[in-house]
Amino acid sequence: MTKLLVPRSLLVSERAGFACEYCLTHQDDLIMSGQIDHILSLRHGGKTIFENLAYSCAICNNNKGYDIGGMLADGTLSRFFNPRIDYWPDHFEVSDGLIFPKSAIAEVTVRLFQFNAPEQVEIRRFLTMEGRYPGKWPHT
Repeated sequence: MTKLLVPRSLLVSERAGFACEYCLTHQDDLIMSGQIDHILSLRHGGKTIFENLAYSCAICNNNKGYDIGGMLADGTLSRFFNPRIDYWPDHFEVSDGLIFPKSAIAEVTVRLFQFNAPEQVEIRRFLTMEGRYPGKWPHT
């Protein structure tokens, strides 16, 4: 019997329900196709293993880059939201297209991923009116 190998990228995408695991925008509503992100970048010692991969929109992935965290307003360092260990609703709240942080982790994620860039907010407002945002957090 032949064993069918499923590409790792498809498994990551399916686990996320084809929605960006950072901003929760669904693949169907992205201009560019989703990307596979190393949560902990290879540059920082991360590995290309299922547990370290997240489905990401191009905007979140590009804004995140190789970073693993950022500075809070008080000068302390905080890591970014990690979809493998963090529960999205514990860290973020959405209202009128804006994503509000509820934790230090979310504060740096919202700011550095530029969740609330005007064009992103307008897209989320439109998608919300259409009943397409936010997508269901895939790990409930």
